[in-house]
Amino acid sequence: MRQLSLLLCLLFLLSACVDFRSDYPLLPVSEYEKLIVGRFDADYIGNEQCLAKCHKHDNIYDDFSTSIHGEQIDAASGLPKVNCESCHGPGSLAVADIGPGNRCDTKKLLQLEELPAPAQSLICLKCHATASTMSLNHWNASRHALSGVSCSDCHKLHEGPQQKVSRKDMAELCYKCHGDVRMQFVQPSHHPVPENRMVCTDCHDPHGSTTEFDLRGPTVRDTCSRCHAEYTGPFVFEHGDVTENCANCHRPHGSLQAKLLTAAQPFLCMQCHPTGAHAGLKSSEDKRIYFGRCTDCHSSIHGSDSPSARGRGTFIAR
Repeated sequence: MRQLSLLLCLLFLLSACVDFRSDYPLLPVSEYEKLIVGRFDADYIGNEQCLAKCHKHDNIYDDFSTSIHGEQIDAASGLPKVNCESCHGPGSLAVADIGPGNRCDTKKLLQLEELPAPAQSLICLKCHATASTMSLNHWNASRHALSGVSCSDCHKLHEGPQQKVSRKDMAELCYKCHGDVRMQFVQPSHHPVPENRMVCTDCHDPHGSTTEFDLRGPTVRDTCSRCHAEYTGPFVFEHGDVTENCANCHRPHGSLQAKLLTAAQPFLCMQCHPTGAHAGLKSSEDKRIYFGRCTDCHSSIHGSDSPSARGRGTFIAR
């Protein structure tokens, strides 16, 4: 009897395992949107039928229809590829009870603002998948996504036909979360972001990248060399720290020191090059080093093709 019970238990477990491995077909996205709305009897009726019953959103629709989203028309059917219901879900229940003086019941649409940030982003990602929008390859593992930032936190689709963040508004948008960076750009030496000659996305990819700070280039040096190619060489004698990381000497956003340096000269250089390297200097001359700048002599600080008498690079302009 005991053996029979064990055999039945084994058969039950095997059948359960087979059931777990079975394939279940995914429903269309529209069915899941109905589920979120909470009514499976909701249906998609299109923009025209929605706006014919409720004109409250006419101005919003006019802006949307001239945007890059609204301008996309399916060649086969002549219908827009993206409409209001693409983001807000089925609208039949929202306009079902509209009468004179009444407005549409937006509570019967998707309550996007009540959804968590990943779910809000999924509304966009059902069209902007990584297969169609290559800049989103790293979105799910990006610093923004993991910090609870959704697409709608940056992209405002109802504030005019411009769907992307404009360059003149980008810095203020980023400062809302990155207040510490705003303070760095106020310092005397800074990249020209406050002057609107640069924007944050010139260096950073807001949708994520393979680097720690979502940089455009694979390394800090590669990102900087997009604009500062003259400092990348190749040189016969390279400055070791420069080939590793520009941020070893420079602050990327702003600094109290000239040329975005992390510390004043000569103390910045002395962190790696003690004054004892100047063999032959008298005591009085050695003391004077502290009141000068290394770059007064070593002007080609990023690299040089000129060897010294000992066969090493002097980084002195010739």
